Amino acid sequence: MKDEKRSIPKRSEIDESYKWDLTPLFTCDEDWEKLFSEIEKQIEKFNDFKGRLSESAEVLKEAIEFDLEISRKLESLYSYAHLRSDEDKTNQTYQELYQRAITLNSKISELTSYMTPEIQSIDDEKLNEFLNDEGLAKYKFMMEKILRFKPHTLSKEVEEALAITGEIAHAPSQFFSQLDNADLRFGELEDEDGNIVELSHGNFSSFLQSSEREIRKKAFFQYYKSYEDHKYSIATALSYSTKKDFIYSRLRKFESCQMASLFSDKMPQEVYDNLLNTVKENLPSLFKYLSLRKRVLGVDELHFYDTYVPLLSDIKFHMPYEEAVDTCIKSLKPLGDEYCKILKKGLLGGWVDRYENRGKRSGAYSSGSYDSPPYILMNYSDDNINSLYTLIHEAGHSMHTYYSCKNQPYHYYGYTIFVAEVASTFNETLLSRYLLNYYKDDEKMKAYIFTREIDNIRGTLFRQTMFADFEKKSHNLIENNNPLTLDTFTDIYNDLLKTYFGDSIVIDAPLVLECLRIPHFYSPFYVYKYATGISAAIALVKKVLEEGDTSRDKYLNFLKLGGCKYPLDELLDAGVDMRKPEPIINAIHYFEDLVDKLAELL
Repeated sequence: MKDEKRSIPKRSEIDESYKWDLTPLFTCDEDWEKLFSEIEKQIEKFNDFKGRLSESAEVLKEAIEFDLEISRKLESLYSYAHLRSDEDKTNQTYQELYQRAITLNSKISELTSYMTPEIQSIDDEKLNEFLNDEGLAKYKFMMEKILRFKPHTLSKEVEEALAITGEIAHAPSQFFSQLDNADLRFGELEDEDGNIVELSHGNFSSFLQSSEREIRKKAFFQYYKSYEDHKYSIATALSYSTKKDFIYSRLRKFESCQMASLFSDKMPQEVYDNLLNTVKENLPSLFKYLSLRKRVLGVDELHFYDTYVPLLSDIKFHMPYEEAVDTCIKSLKPLGDEYCKILKKGLLGGWVDRYENRGKRSGAYSSGSYDSPPYILMNYSDDNINSLYTLIHEAGHSMHTYYSCKNQPYHYYGYTIFVAEVASTFNETLLSRYLLNYYKDDEKMKAYIFTREIDNIRGTLFRQTMFADFEKKSHNLIENNNPLTLDTFTDIYNDLLKTYFGDSIVIDAPLVLECLRIPHFYSPFYVYKYATGISAAIALVKKVLEEGDTSRDKYLNFLKLGGCKYPLDELLDAGVDMRKPEPIINAIHYFEDLVDKLAELL
């Protein structure tokens, strides 16, 4: 119907069956309050162990297990509060619970700040003797990771001070999150059917896929107008977040912010630098695709708002959530019946918060605790194929968490982001393979899926590498005592846009503000893991499909490892070596092959 106005619904207007079921965490807010009070009373016991960790293996074991007990309870507390707060960022009740959980965490960090320095100060011979004790043997890898940080751990007093200020350190990120998710408004647009629709984070990508160029263009400029109106505030928040990274890395005696971020994963710097160098050396393959896109669209100039629209404009994608779940399960069949059965039950049975509502956190994620299901936040849109891919992406994370929880003790279930992005992009790659086979006799749909797979790799490998480059350059400026202002950020980003797009697209002025809207920039040196993740995933999918049960079992065992090994070692077990550039080169070759096949079809 023409001129129908569609606004983003309120949380209360969403059907309960479409929301996640958080009762496995807490049946009600009152139960959350009870556990909060219980933890508050228990945590003073941390003082009983202060100065005593070197007494005996028994005392050290008791202290570690008490710390893990409190951590596990706090994780459930925090998970519930942050999931509830993300349902609606304007709901002050849950914003308060979330802030209280963060404050309690800071208090616990303060009380436990002595533990790492004390463990590190234990004589090596005595500590080895402790770790040979039957009760402590299961914590050996955990102790190894603590001892690695010995050169970067400060005095008890300084560690305590850093713990006390931990909450303040998150202020720039919290400011950006509230502004971006609760306060920003993007106005209204008329869609292709003449309906007036409120523009949002959730439907921005849908507008960029509109077959009508004027609608894409209007959505692009209107969306970025909101960031233009707040650019100085956001740039200030990002600047102080970057300064925070620098201060913490300097305090902990790291050579750079990058090395500080890579250290906990025992990640060699060359893994990061290999990624940047390899991708930049192979940018002509990206330019080739964008040139094809320009020709097929028949435009004189290719703009950013032309880079996501399907190349076949007469295909309308529509897939309701339930059908999307069914499609995901069918595409994941190579992973076996158990994997598929567990996932289907979760996706239809309370793991997922499906649809956008006013105030809801934008984007998508998988989250939860050791004692809860692996929840998924979605802003699912029936008319956007990206929603289907996002669902199977987050499902990959959730199944990784599920297997980790089932096969590892609490202290080893938490896997690193480096391996997490393998599990998610592995699923996306399987989805594309399935859809290409499903539509093998339909050349238009094949071209449509080829385009989506190409754009997925473009967005995950090339685009995230550009983001990683931005992080490295902006942190380098701070480390060399240069200021970070709005102009600094946009100058860096403008140069990167020219490098990573060359002459293949026109850089419209608002696009330089993209660096101000990326939430991951508040988690330093995070985004490169998307690019390495998809490279590893493409290699592992190839092995599973070509080698069958042996490689599949290796992959499933990889999911079960949790965090019981360093991430590079876990991937070696799965069958890929990310210390070498070959997986990235092979992923780019796969991208080039897809572009060539698409060119043939078109």
